[in-house]
Amino acid sequence: MHDTSASIEITALPAFSDNYLWLIHRGQYALVVDPGDAEVVEQALQARQLQLDGILLTHHHADHVGGAAALQQHWQCTVYAPESDHPAYQALQATRVKQGDRLTFKHFGALSCDVLALPGHTLDHIAYYLNRQYLFSGDVLFGAGCGRLFEGTPSQMYASLQHIAALPADTLIYPAHEYTAHNIAFAQTIDADNADLQQRARNTAHLRAQNLPTLPTTLALELATNPFLRCEALSQQAAFQHWSAIDVFTELRARRNHF
Repeated sequence: MHDTSASIEITALPAFSDNYLWLIHRGQYALVVDPGDAEVVEQALQARQLQLDGILLTHHHADHVGGAAALQQHWQCTVYAPESDHPAYQALQATRVKQGDRLTFKHFGALSCDVLALPGHTLDHIAYYLNRQYLFSGDVLFGAGCGRLFEGTPSQMYASLQHIAALPADTLIYPAHEYTAHNIAFAQTIDADNADLQQRARNTAHLRAQNLPTLPTTLALELATNPFLRCEALSQQAAFQHWSAIDVFTELRARRNHF
C-alpha cells in the first residue's frame, strides 16, 4: 500500500490466478481499476468500510471488465471506459474517455487523472495517469515485460511503450498482472550482463517467496531492466547489431510468446 501527498491509498486486490485489481481510496470513498471480479472488490470495500465512487476500465478483456456491471448496479457509480463499440462496454452505462481527457472525482479533492491512449495489447487500450505520479497501465506494461499483441501491431505497442517511457522516471506504475518473475527470467536470456536486472531478479525472488506483490514498479526500474523499453540499447548488442529498435522489439515479443 502506498500513501500519496493527497492522502490517497492504493491497495492491490489479488484476483484469479495472477490479476491485481487496484483499489484507490481516500477517506470513505474508493475507485477501482479493472474489476474483473466483483466479489473481490465488494469484500475489500466492506472490510475497509468504503463506498465505491468510480470504476476505471483500461480495455475490454473479461478479467478486467467482468465485475463492472454488478459493481455499477450495486453502487450506482460512474464507469469510465475507452471510446470503443466493443460489446463488453455496451451493457455498461459508461462514460467514454480518450487520449487527452482529464478526469476529476468529486470525493477525491484535487486528484486529477489523465487518460493515455496505449494501443497494442488491444486497439482500445487506455491507461490512467493519476496526479501525474501513478500510472495504471493495464496490460500494456508489466514488471520487466509488456502485454501480448492480441489486436495491435508491434509498431503500435512499441509506440505505446515509448509514450510511457517519456513520463517522469519516478512515476509509480501499477500493472494488472503479477508476471514479474517470469518476465525477468525471459529478460535474463536477452540481457544477461545487466547488473540492474540481476539485482531485480534477487529482489523479486525475495518478495515472491513471501507471497508479496512485486508491484508497483517505477519507470526508472523499468527503463533499467525491462527489455521492451531497452530496444535501442539492445540494438547495440552483437545479437541484434544493425537492427532497428522496432525490429528488436518485434523479435523480443515473438520470443516472449513462446517462453
